[in-house]
Amino acid sequence: MKPSEKLIQAIKEQEIKPVPRWRFTLKNSLLLGAFLLAVLLGALAFSVILFAVQQTDFSVVSHLAHSRLELFLGLLPFFWIIMLIIFLIVAIYSIQYSPKGYKFTTAKLVGYSAALSILLGTLFFIAGGAQRLEHAFALNVSLYESVQEKKVQLWSMPEDGYLSGQIEEVGMGTIQLKDFQGKLWTVHHESAFMPPSVLLERGEQIKLMGEMTGKGEFSAQEIRPWGGFGAGRGKGRR
Repeated sequence: MKPSEKLIQAIKEQEIKPVPRWRFTLKNSLLLGAFLLAVLLGALAFSVILFAVQQTDFSVVSHLAHSRLELFLGLLPFFWIIMLIIFLIVAIYSIQYSPKGYKFTTAKLVGYSAALSILLGTLFFIAGGAQRLEHAFALNVSLYESVQEKKVQLWSMPEDGYLSGQIEEVGMGTIQLKDFQGKLWTVHHESAFMPPSVLLERGEQIKLMGEMTGKGEFSAQEIRPWGGFGAGRGKGRR
């Protein structure tokens, strides 16, 4: 019996039927959709990571007296880093099992997926979407600790020289500051360094580096805007 006849006989005996073309089309469409969705979600995660880096003064960690590593790890947006890794894995898996996925090495798959997420995430961050996304997430997920909450923790250690809050009154060489726990402070800033982006006006939110000189008293050595690097007005906390 010829090989072709054996094949035909085997097909008849095992009642093998051809797979409809629409199944392949559906599978490929689902893989493409999964790839695009994973890249998009990865981009959103990366944009929030950029926002967290922008909002956090990691240089402050090196000046703290207690465990720098513990605080540094506490400031990192681990939730979004994990999400980024998961979405990259999904994107890589989707390409790998696509019809032409065999043409790509693992390194190329990682590179292409990461590059797309980084590019889209950066554009989303520049457009201001990362802050809105992170804020909405913080409002709707009770267990989630937001970037701003981490930032408040870092800048609410007056004993270590870090204080932040909203200006209530402005005087000659002093300001009345209400911190984010509602406590009032008299801040002396006669010799403090203050960049042009800082406005000492009622309602402004600022962060201070200096020294606690007494109960409710703080001597500022440097005044920064509450917002990220280069921020003009201090309405960063919402």
